[in-house]
Amino acid sequence: MSLRYLTAGETHGPQLTAIIEGLPSNLTLDFEALNFQLQRRQKGYGRGRRMQIEKDTAQIVGGVRHGYTTGAPVALVVANNDWTHWQNIMNIEPIEGTDEEKRRVHRPRPGHADLNGGLKYNLKDLRNVLERSSARETTVRVAVGAIARQFLEEFGIKIAGQVIRIGEIEAPPHDLSIDELIEKTEASSVRVVDAETEKQMEAYIDQIKLDGDSIGGIVECIVEGVPIGLGSYVQYDRKLDARIAQGVMSINAFKGVEIGIGFEAGILRGSQVHDEIMYEKERGYHRASNRLGGFEGGMTNGMPVVVRGVMKPIPTLYKPLQSVDIDTKEAFTAQVERSDACAVPAASVVMEHVVAWEIAKAFLEKFGGDSMEEIRTNYNQYLAQLERY
Repeated sequence: MSLRYLTAGETHGPQLTAIIEGLPSNLTLDFEALNFQLQRRQKGYGRGRRMQIEKDTAQIVGGVRHGYTTGAPVALVVANNDWTHWQNIMNIEPIEGTDEEKRRVHRPRPGHADLNGGLKYNLKDLRNVLERSSARETTVRVAVGAIARQFLEEFGIKIAGQVIRIGEIEAPPHDLSIDELIEKTEASSVRVVDAETEKQMEAYIDQIKLDGDSIGGIVECIVEGVPIGLGSYVQYDRKLDARIAQGVMSINAFKGVEIGIGFEAGILRGSQVHDEIMYEKERGYHRASNRLGGFEGGMTNGMPVVVRGVMKPIPTLYKPLQSVDIDTKEAFTAQVERSDACAVPAASVVMEHVVAWEIAKAFLEKFGGDSMEEIRTNYNQYLAQLERY
Protein backbone atom coordinates (compact mmCIF):
# COMPACT_ATOMS: atom_id res chain seq x y z
CA MET A 1 0.00 0.00 0.00
CA SER A 2 1.28 3.44 -0.91
CA LEU A 3 1.81 5.98 1.84
CA ARG A 4 -0.72 8.81 1.59
CA TYR A 5 -2.56 11.38 3.67
CA LEU A 6 -5.45 13.83 3.57
CA THR A 7 -5.95 16.97 5.60
CA ALA A 8 -9.07 18.89 6.52
CA GLY A 9 -9.90 22.04 8.44
CA GLU A 10 -9.89 25.82 8.18
CA THR A 11 -7.57 28.47 9.58
CA HIS A 12 -10.19 29.72 12.07
CA GLY A 13 -12.09 26.47 12.46
CA PRO A 14 -11.94 24.30 15.58
CA GLN A 15 -9.07 22.11 14.42
CA LEU A 16 -6.90 20.80 11.62
CA THR A 17 -7.15 17.08 10.91
CA ALA A 18 -4.98 14.58 9.04
CA ILE A 19 -5.39 10.89 8.30
CA ILE A 20 -2.29 8.96 7.27
CA GLU A 21 -2.65 5.62 5.54
CA GLY A 22 0.12 3.14 4.79
CA LEU A 23 2.35 3.46 7.85
CA PRO A 24 3.77 0.10 8.96
CA SER A 25 3.11 -1.37 12.35
CA ASN A 26 5.60 -1.18 15.23
CA LEU A 27 6.98 2.25 14.43
CA THR A 28 7.81 3.85 17.77
CA LEU A 29 6.52 7.42 17.95
CA ASP A 30 8.15 10.09 20.07
CA PHE A 31 5.31 12.49 20.85
CA GLU A 32 7.63 15.16 22.27
CA ALA A 33 9.70 15.10 19.08
CA LEU A 34 6.51 15.36 17.02
CA ASN A 35 5.34 18.45 18.87
CA PHE A 36 8.84 19.93 18.82
CA GLN A 37 8.61 20.08 15.03
CA LEU A 38 5.29 21.91 15.28
CA GLN A 39 6.86 24.41 17.67
CA ARG A 40 9.72 24.97 15.21
CA ARG A 41 7.20 25.98 12.55
CA GLN A 42 5.78 28.68 14.82
CA LYS A 43 9.13 30.36 15.35
CA GLY A 44 10.91 32.85 13.13
CA TYR A 45 11.50 36.57 13.02
CA GLY A 46 8.67 38.39 11.25
CA ARG A 47 5.79 36.17 12.33
CA GLY A 48 2.46 37.81 13.16
CA ARG A 49 0.22 37.81 16.24
CA ARG A 50 -1.41 34.48 15.35
CA MET A 51 1.69 32.66 16.55
CA GLN A 52 1.25 34.28 19.97
CA ILE A 53 -2.23 32.77 20.21
CA GLU A 54 -1.56 29.24 18.98
CA LYS A 55 0.45 26.66 20.92
CA ASP A 56 0.43 23.91 18.35
CA THR A 57 0.44 20.34 19.60
CA ALA A 58 -0.73 17.23 17.77
CA GLN A 59 -3.13 14.82 19.38
CA ILE A 60 -3.15 11.34 17.87
CA VAL A 61 -6.64 9.87 17.97
CA GLY A 62 -6.23 6.66 15.99
CA GLY A 63 -3.73 4.13 14.67
CA VAL A 64 -1.33 4.28 17.64
CA ARG A 65 -1.44 2.24 20.84
CA HIS A 66 1.05 2.30 23.72
CA GLY A 67 3.46 4.40 21.64
CA TYR A 68 3.52 2.17 18.56
CA THR A 69 1.74 2.36 15.23
CA THR A 70 -0.63 -0.56 14.69
CA GLY A 71 -0.71 -0.59 10.88
CA ALA A 72 -4.15 1.05 10.87
CA PRO A 73 -4.64 4.60 9.56
CA VAL A 74 -3.15 7.18 11.91
CA ALA A 75 -5.48 10.09 12.68
CA LEU A 76 -4.20 13.27 14.28
CA VAL A 77 -5.65 16.66 15.09
CA VAL A 78 -4.17 20.05 15.93
CA ALA A 79 -6.53 22.38 17.78
CA ASN A 80 -6.88 26.03 16.77
CA ASN A 81 -6.87 28.13 19.94
CA ASP A 82 -8.10 31.13 17.96
CA TRP A 83 -11.36 29.24 17.34
CA THR A 84 -12.74 30.70 20.56
CA HIS A 85 -12.87 34.12 18.86
CA TRP A 86 -14.44 32.78 15.66
CA GLN A 87 -17.08 30.28 16.82
CA ASN A 88 -20.00 32.36 15.59
CA ILE A 89 -18.36 33.47 12.34
CA MET A 90 -17.17 29.94 11.45
CA ASN A 91 -20.19 28.07 12.81
CA ILE A 92 -21.24 25.05 10.79
CA GLU A 93 -24.91 25.85 11.40
CA PRO A 94 -26.58 28.82 9.63
CA ILE A 95 -26.40 32.08 11.58
CA GLU A 96 -28.30 35.35 11.37
CA GLY A 97 -26.52 38.67 11.02
CA THR A 98 -25.12 41.26 8.66
CA ASP A 99 -22.20 40.70 6.30
CA GLU A 100 -20.03 42.62 8.72
CA GLU A 101 -21.07 40.41 11.62
CA LYS A 102 -20.37 37.31 9.54
CA ARG A 103 -17.01 38.80 8.50
CA ARG A 104 -17.93 38.27 4.86
CA VAL A 105 -15.02 38.89 2.49
CA HIS A 106 -15.84 40.48 -0.86
CA ARG A 107 -12.60 42.29 -1.64
CA PRO A 108 -10.08 39.72 -3.00
CA ARG A 109 -6.38 40.16 -2.22
CA PRO A 110 -3.92 40.19 -5.14
CA GLY A 111 -1.66 37.14 -5.01
CA HIS A 112 -4.04 35.05 -2.90
CA ALA A 113 -6.53 32.31 -3.87
CA ASP A 114 -9.49 34.57 -3.03
CA LEU A 115 -10.81 35.58 -6.45
CA ASN A 116 -9.86 32.43 -8.38
CA GLY A 117 -11.42 30.25 -5.69
CA GLY A 118 -14.58 32.35 -5.56
CA LEU A 119 -14.99 32.13 -9.33
CA LYS A 120 -14.21 28.41 -9.48
CA TYR A 121 -16.52 27.33 -6.66
CA ASN A 122 -19.13 30.10 -7.19
CA LEU A 123 -18.65 31.42 -3.65
CA LYS A 124 -19.83 34.95 -2.98
CA ASP A 125 -18.16 35.02 0.44
CA LEU A 126 -14.45 34.75 -0.22
CA ARG A 127 -13.84 33.78 3.40
CA ASN A 128 -14.82 30.26 2.31
CA VAL A 129 -11.74 30.32 0.06
CA LEU A 130 -9.18 32.01 2.29
CA GLU A 131 -10.05 29.88 5.33
CA ARG A 132 -8.88 26.73 3.56
CA SER A 133 -6.18 28.19 1.31
CA SER A 134 -4.46 29.78 4.32
CA ALA A 135 -0.93 28.64 5.19
CA ARG A 136 -2.32 27.57 8.56
CA GLU A 137 -2.90 24.21 6.83
CA THR A 138 0.86 23.66 6.79
CA THR A 139 0.64 23.07 10.54
CA VAL A 140 -0.87 19.66 10.05
CA ARG A 141 1.38 18.96 7.07
CA VAL A 142 4.36 19.45 9.38
CA ALA A 143 2.76 17.03 11.86
CA VAL A 144 2.40 14.44 9.10
CA GLY A 145 5.96 15.06 7.92
CA ALA A 146 7.23 14.79 11.49
CA ILE A 147 5.94 11.21 11.65
CA ALA A 148 7.61 10.48 8.30
CA ARG A 149 10.78 12.03 9.71
CA GLN A 150 10.73 9.65 12.68
CA PHE A 151 10.31 6.73 10.29
CA LEU A 152 13.36 7.85 8.29
CA GLU A 153 15.42 8.31 11.44
CA GLU A 154 14.98 4.59 12.12
CA PHE A 155 17.19 4.05 9.06
CA GLY A 156 19.79 6.70 9.83
CA ILE A 157 18.38 9.40 7.54
CA LYS A 158 18.85 12.97 8.82
CA ILE A 159 17.13 16.15 7.62
CA ALA A 160 18.15 19.79 8.02
CA GLY A 161 16.90 23.08 6.65
CA GLN A 162 18.25 26.60 6.39
CA VAL A 163 17.35 30.01 5.04
CA ILE A 164 19.53 31.02 2.09
CA ARG A 165 18.04 34.42 1.37
CA ILE A 166 15.44 36.86 2.68
CA GLY A 167 14.80 39.56 0.10
CA GLU A 168 18.04 41.38 -0.63
CA ILE A 169 20.01 39.68 2.17
CA GLU A 170 21.81 36.46 1.26
CA ALA A 171 23.50 34.13 3.75
CA PRO A 172 27.16 33.28 3.00
CA PRO A 173 28.07 29.67 2.11
CA HIS A 174 29.46 27.33 4.75
CA ASP A 175 30.81 23.80 5.11
CA LEU A 176 29.12 22.71 8.34
CA SER A 177 28.14 19.10 8.94
CA ILE A 178 24.44 18.34 9.01
CA ASP A 179 24.48 18.04 12.81
CA GLU A 180 26.22 21.42 13.13
CA LEU A 181 23.75 22.93 10.67
CA ILE A 182 20.78 21.69 12.70
CA GLU A 183 22.27 23.11 15.91
CA LYS A 184 23.18 26.50 14.43
CA THR A 185 19.93 27.13 12.58
CA GLU A 186 17.82 26.08 15.56
CA ALA A 187 19.48 28.82 17.61
CA SER A 188 18.86 31.46 14.93
CA SER A 189 15.75 33.66 14.71
CA VAL A 190 15.87 33.45 10.91
CA ARG A 191 17.42 29.96 10.57
CA VAL A 192 20.83 31.01 9.27
CA VAL A 193 24.22 29.95 10.61
CA ASP A 194 25.94 33.35 10.37
CA ALA A 195 25.28 35.77 13.27
CA GLU A 196 25.94 38.92 11.25
CA THR A 197 23.55 37.79 8.52
CA GLU A 198 20.92 37.14 11.19
CA LYS A 199 21.18 40.75 12.42
CA GLN A 200 20.95 42.10 8.87
CA MET A 201 17.89 39.99 8.11
CA GLU A 202 16.13 41.05 11.31
CA ALA A 203 16.71 44.75 10.55
CA TYR A 204 15.56 44.20 6.98
CA ILE A 205 12.33 42.51 8.11
CA ASP A 206 11.70 45.33 10.58
CA GLN A 207 11.90 47.88 7.78
CA ILE A 208 9.61 45.82 5.55
CA LYS A 209 7.06 45.70 8.35
CA LEU A 210 7.29 49.47 8.93
CA ASP A 211 6.62 49.95 5.23
CA GLY A 212 3.42 47.90 5.53
CA ASP A 213 4.89 45.39 3.10
CA SER A 214 6.00 41.75 3.09
CA ILE A 215 9.06 39.88 1.86
CA GLY A 216 9.91 36.37 0.65
CA GLY A 217 13.10 34.41 0.23
CA ILE A 218 14.87 31.15 -0.56
CA VAL A 219 15.14 28.10 1.72
CA GLU A 220 17.16 24.90 1.43
CA CYS A 221 16.62 21.35 2.69
CA ILE A 222 19.43 18.80 2.99
CA VAL A 223 18.84 15.08 3.58
CA GLU A 224 21.75 12.76 4.43
CA GLY A 225 21.80 8.97 4.64
CA VAL A 226 19.40 8.38 1.74
CA PRO A 227 20.22 5.05 0.05
CA ILE A 228 20.94 4.70 -3.64
CA GLY A 229 17.94 3.85 -5.79
CA LEU A 230 14.89 5.60 -4.34
CA GLY A 231 12.62 6.66 -7.19
CA SER A 232 12.85 5.29 -10.72
CA TYR A 233 13.66 6.29 -14.29
CA VAL A 234 11.04 4.02 -15.89
CA GLN A 235 8.02 6.37 -15.67
CA TYR A 236 7.69 10.13 -15.30
CA ASP A 237 5.62 9.91 -12.12
CA ARG A 238 8.10 7.63 -10.37
CA LYS A 239 11.01 10.08 -10.58
CA LEU A 240 11.61 11.08 -6.96
CA ASP A 241 13.14 14.47 -7.71
CA ALA A 242 10.01 15.33 -9.68
CA ARG A 243 7.77 14.23 -6.82
CA ILE A 244 9.79 16.29 -4.34
CA ALA A 245 9.49 19.28 -6.67
CA GLN A 246 5.71 18.84 -6.78
CA GLY A 247 5.56 18.59 -3.01
CA VAL A 248 7.63 21.74 -2.51
CA MET A 249 5.57 23.67 -5.04
CA SER A 250 2.42 22.68 -3.15
CA ILE A 251 3.56 24.70 -0.10
CA ASN A 252 1.65 27.96 0.17
CA ALA A 253 3.40 30.88 -1.59
CA PHE A 254 6.20 28.74 -3.12
CA LYS A 255 6.88 29.71 -6.73
CA GLY A 256 9.99 27.76 -7.66
CA VAL A 257 12.13 24.75 -6.77
CA GLU A 258 15.55 23.47 -7.77
CA ILE A 259 17.61 20.36 -7.06
CA GLY A 260 21.33 20.78 -6.41
CA ILE A 261 22.72 23.72 -8.38
CA GLY A 262 19.37 23.88 -10.21
CA PHE A 263 19.06 26.77 -12.66
CA GLU A 264 22.78 27.45 -12.50
CA ALA A 265 23.21 24.27 -14.58
CA GLY A 266 21.76 26.21 -17.52
CA ILE A 267 24.77 28.54 -17.71
CA LEU A 268 27.62 26.09 -17.05
CA ARG A 269 29.39 23.53 -19.22
CA GLY A 270 28.76 19.83 -18.74
CA SER A 271 32.20 19.36 -17.19
CA GLN A 272 31.19 21.91 -14.54
CA VAL A 273 27.84 20.27 -13.80
CA HIS A 274 28.06 16.47 -13.75
CA ASP A 275 29.42 14.62 -10.72
CA GLU A 276 32.29 12.21 -11.43
CA ILE A 277 31.81 8.64 -10.23
CA MET A 278 34.24 7.22 -7.66
CA TYR A 279 34.62 3.87 -5.88
CA GLU A 280 36.13 2.89 -2.53
CA LYS A 281 35.75 -0.53 -0.96
CA GLU A 282 34.60 0.86 2.40
CA ARG A 283 32.25 3.42 0.86
CA GLY A 284 31.21 1.82 -2.39
CA TYR A 285 30.15 3.94 -5.36
CA HIS A 286 29.92 7.67 -4.73
CA ARG A 287 30.36 11.00 -6.50
CA ALA A 288 33.32 13.36 -6.34
CA SER A 289 30.92 16.31 -6.00
CA ASN A 290 27.20 16.83 -5.48
CA ARG A 291 26.19 19.49 -7.96
CA LEU A 292 23.15 17.42 -9.03
CA GLY A 293 21.81 17.38 -5.49
CA GLY A 294 21.78 13.63 -4.89
CA PHE A 295 19.80 12.68 -8.02
CA GLU A 296 20.51 11.15 -11.41
CA GLY A 297 17.78 9.81 -13.69
CA GLY A 298 15.07 10.57 -11.15
CA MET A 299 16.77 8.29 -8.60
CA THR A 300 18.84 8.99 -5.50
CA ASN A 301 22.54 8.27 -6.02
CA GLY A 302 23.61 8.03 -2.38
CA MET A 303 24.80 11.62 -2.07
CA PRO A 304 22.93 14.10 0.14
CA VAL A 305 19.64 15.28 -1.31
CA VAL A 306 19.72 19.07 -1.70
CA VAL A 307 16.50 20.94 -2.50
CA ARG A 308 15.87 24.69 -2.66
CA GLY A 309 12.55 26.47 -2.82
CA VAL A 310 11.62 30.11 -3.34
CA MET A 311 8.78 31.67 -1.37
CA LYS A 312 7.09 34.79 -2.68
CA PRO A 313 6.15 37.61 -0.29
CA ILE A 314 2.92 36.92 1.61
CA PRO A 315 0.07 38.56 -0.34
CA THR A 316 -1.72 40.07 2.67
CA LEU A 317 -0.28 43.57 3.07
CA TYR A 318 -0.98 46.19 5.70
CA LYS A 319 -0.53 48.67 2.88
CA PRO A 320 -3.04 46.94 0.59
CA LEU A 321 -2.80 46.81 -3.19
CA GLN A 322 -5.68 47.75 -5.45
CA SER A 323 -8.36 45.19 -6.12
CA VAL A 324 -11.98 45.03 -7.26
CA ASP A 325 -15.01 44.63 -5.00
CA ILE A 326 -16.92 41.57 -6.28
CA ASP A 327 -20.23 43.15 -5.19
CA THR A 328 -19.93 46.58 -6.81
CA LYS A 329 -17.18 45.79 -9.36
CA GLU A 330 -15.55 49.06 -8.29
CA ALA A 331 -11.89 49.53 -7.55
CA PHE A 332 -11.01 49.21 -3.90
CA THR A 333 -8.05 48.53 -1.67
CA ALA A 334 -7.82 44.82 -0.90
CA GLN A 335 -9.16 43.50 2.38
CA VAL A 336 -6.61 43.11 5.18
CA GLU A 337 -6.37 39.87 7.16
CA ARG A 338 -3.93 39.29 10.01
CA SER A 339 -0.64 38.16 8.51
CA ASP A 340 3.15 37.99 8.75
CA ALA A 341 5.70 40.42 7.33
CA CYS A 342 7.98 37.46 6.64
CA ALA A 343 7.37 33.73 7.03
CA VAL A 344 10.51 32.46 5.29
CA PRO A 345 12.08 30.86 8.43
CA ALA A 346 8.82 28.99 9.08
CA ALA A 347 8.68 27.98 5.41
CA SER A 348 12.08 26.36 5.84
CA VAL A 349 10.62 24.07 8.50
CA VAL A 350 7.58 23.29 6.36
CA MET A 351 9.79 22.34 3.41
CA GLU A 352 11.84 19.96 5.57
CA HIS A 353 8.70 18.01 6.36
CA VAL A 354 7.30 18.04 2.84
CA VAL A 355 10.61 16.60 1.60
CA ALA A 356 10.67 14.09 4.48
CA TRP A 357 7.22 12.86 3.46
CA GLU A 358 8.19 12.29 -0.19
CA ILE A 359 11.40 10.45 0.74
CA ALA A 360 9.56 8.29 3.29
CA LYS A 361 6.94 7.47 0.68
CA ALA A 362 9.60 6.42 -1.85
CA PHE A 363 11.45 4.47 0.84
CA LEU A 364 8.33 2.44 1.64
CA GLU A 365 7.68 1.80 -2.04
CA LYS A 366 11.19 0.41 -2.38
CA PHE A 367 11.39 -1.58 0.86
CA GLY A 368 7.69 -2.06 1.55
CA GLY A 369 6.29 -4.27 4.25
CA ASP A 370 3.50 -4.26 6.79
CA SER A 371 5.76 -3.99 9.82
CA MET A 372 8.98 -2.22 10.72
CA GLU A 373 10.65 -5.59 11.12
CA GLU A 374 9.77 -6.64 7.58
CA ILE A 375 10.92 -3.31 6.13
CA ARG A 376 14.20 -3.48 8.03
CA THR A 377 14.88 -6.99 6.69
CA ASN A 378 14.19 -5.85 3.12
CA TYR A 379 16.39 -2.80 3.58
CA ASN A 380 19.32 -4.78 4.98
CA GLN A 381 19.09 -7.29 2.14
CA TYR A 382 19.22 -4.45 -0.37
CA LEU A 383 22.29 -2.92 1.31
CA ALA A 384 23.99 -6.32 1.09
CA GLN A 385 23.09 -6.46 -2.61
CA LEU A 386 24.65 -3.05 -3.17
CA GLU A 387 27.79 -4.13 -1.36
CA ARG A 388 28.13 -7.18 -3.63
CA TYR A 389 27.64 -5.16 -6.84
